[in-house]
Amino acid sequence: MRYSSLVLCVLLAGCASAPPQPPLPAGLLDDTAFPAPAAPVTASDLFTLSPAMSVHLRSRAFQAKLREKGAVRGLLDALYDKRDLQLDYDATRTQTAAQTYAARSGNCLSLVILTAAFARELGMRVRFQSVESEATWTRTETLQLVSGHVNIRLAGRAPQSLSYDPDSELTVDFLPPADAGRMRTRELEQADIVALYMNNRAVEELAQGRNAEAYWWVRGALHARPSTLFAWNTLGVIYQRSDRPLLAERAYRAALERDPDSLVVMQNLAPLLAANGKTAEAEVLAQRIARLYPAPPFHYFDQGMAAWRANDFARARALFAREVARAPYNDEFHFWLGVAHLGLGERERALKQLALARDTSVRADTRERYSAKLAHLRAASAAGMPRPRRD
Repeated sequence: MRYSSLVLCVLLAGCASAPPQPPLPAGLLDDTAFPAPAAPVTASDLFTLSPAMSVHLRSRAFQAKLREKGAVRGLLDALYDKRDLQLDYDATRTQTAAQTYAARSGNCLSLVILTAAFARELGMRVRFQSVESEATWTRTETLQLVSGHVNIRLAGRAPQSLSYDPDSELTVDFLPPADAGRMRTRELEQADIVALYMNNRAVEELAQGRNAEAYWWVRGALHARPSTLFAWNTLGVIYQRSDRPLLAERAYRAALERDPDSLVVMQNLAPLLAANGKTAEAEVLAQRIARLYPAPPFHYFDQGMAAWRANDFARARALFAREVARAPYNDEFHFWLGVAHLGLGERERALKQLALARDTSVRADTRERYSAKLAHLRAASAAGMPRPRRD
């Protein structure tokens, strides 16, 4: 199956003091190729508090936490204590602050946006950060999604002062990678967050087959941050899926100008060059991919699936374990390692991996399915236990 690789919730360009943004290259956006959006495509309300949020902020319980624990810790306790608002992590959709509050859940970017909206209303200093951790790859039926990580740093004002209190400053991380405290970060501007949000929305529309809607969202991302690699790559995928291969090629080339070694972009561009009749250039690029990335994401997983389909559960177990070792936060790898253990009659090891699949999943619906599978397996006897299906 042919996959398109996209970047979701990640920033691949930017720095603490962003340089002046270059203008958009001429001829790469073609508004005439897509019907006008049915609803306005905008991020103007991204950090706007809804009336319900304003009421919550002024509530007696909320204000009591601010007085008791200080502005920053009180805000975090009011938003994320399971006994209060009970916000949960769910990577299904990227939302505005008001939408995240209404849904009581969101992905890392949505929770950052929500927290920033409340913090600014309370007069705190807000700093957005990109965490330079290993990107996480996931896969749908036709898309590979590459997720990076963002967090937020807050500081309240010192008592009876207009300056910020350095002792109150905290980093808030909603899904911290291992050793996140020792990882380098880069400060982001609000325009970077807007571009991330709009690119995520484009990817989510694309995953639903709504190419036109995806185009208008990524167009917004590019206007917010013309230098961003991920949005040019998304634009290329949109053009490619809309039967505009030459425009797709130009968009991918614009992305590669920003990062010549990007596996995400090269994986998209190589087969497109071949389809566009540029077979020699495609072969050179394919060789470069093989040289730079001899075992790309899903390499061992795909081999493990082939072994599992051939009922070679021991080989499947070894290959799935290799993917788990290099991508321990991918729930799919844990799930299939558990399936391989089950095929070998290793029930306790299977249960452990299925529990890890549940705990590492970033989607609420997937966590529920894993929980149901775990409950079924724990209730079943070891003898004659059926091989679990992935549904």
